[in-house]
Amino acid sequence: MKIACFMSGSGTNVVKILEHQSRQRKNCPYKVVLVFSDVFDPSNRKCKAERIASQYGADYRHSDIMEFYRRHGQQTKRDLSLRPEYDASIADLIAEYDIDLVALCGYMSILTNAFLEKYEARVVNVHPADLSIREAGKRKYTGINAVRDAILAGEKVLHSTTHVVRPEVDYGEILMRSPPIRVILPENLTSEDLRRPESTGILKRLVEEHQARLKEKGDWVIYPRTLEMIGEGRYALDGEGNVFVDGVLMPNGFRL
Repeated sequence: MKIACFMSGSGTNVVKILEHQSRQRKNCPYKVVLVFSDVFDPSNRKCKAERIASQYGADYRHSDIMEFYRRHGQQTKRDLSLRPEYDASIADLIAEYDIDLVALCGYMSILTNAFLEKYEARVVNVHPADLSIREAGKRKYTGINAVRDAILAGEKVLHSTTHVVRPEVDYGEILMRSPPIRVILPENLTSEDLRRPESTGILKRLVEEHQARLKEKGDWVIYPRTLEMIGEGRYALDGEGNVFVDGVLMPNGFRL
């Protein structure tokens, strides 16, 4: 299974996926053939995509999204009406590789249908929350503040989740959930205390600490494992939002 890893920054998830591939050697059912970045950084300081690709023998391609927006007279990438044109150009750029699966690894640009339709159900991501938790019929912990929201809601444990990427962010089919990591708060401090304005600083520190632990014990564990199981043909989707693992229906994904 030929994989393209999409990244925008440090690429730690890409490295873990490649390390797993290296450990498995000839037995690994996937191969990262391309590392793509929406950031062009020859210094490899802001984005390490070129360095990672070179180190592990993968090809490297880039298309700087901010340069694209500047050519269209914009100084930010907030205008999503321009994004389909950019996404279509990415699909054209990587077409020669005949990619089987795209793994988003800290890719900081929302993908639109111009890309997702060409790689239908073949784009996956990892999210720092248990996407199976719902409230009022919707997934409770979506978006970039998922860890903070879970801590403030009083969750006792946190999970990472791999999922299929769909147009609605963080709403694709769940593939795998990580083992739990315990939420650790300072003694005598409650989630209610953290909601107070004077707790902003300590809340930020706690979120960063928990995100780091969750990345190590969650993302870095389940992302390579998910790709491995996809490559082995163990996952199936029925087009109606259902996920099967080894032929067994698992609506909330495979759980470690």
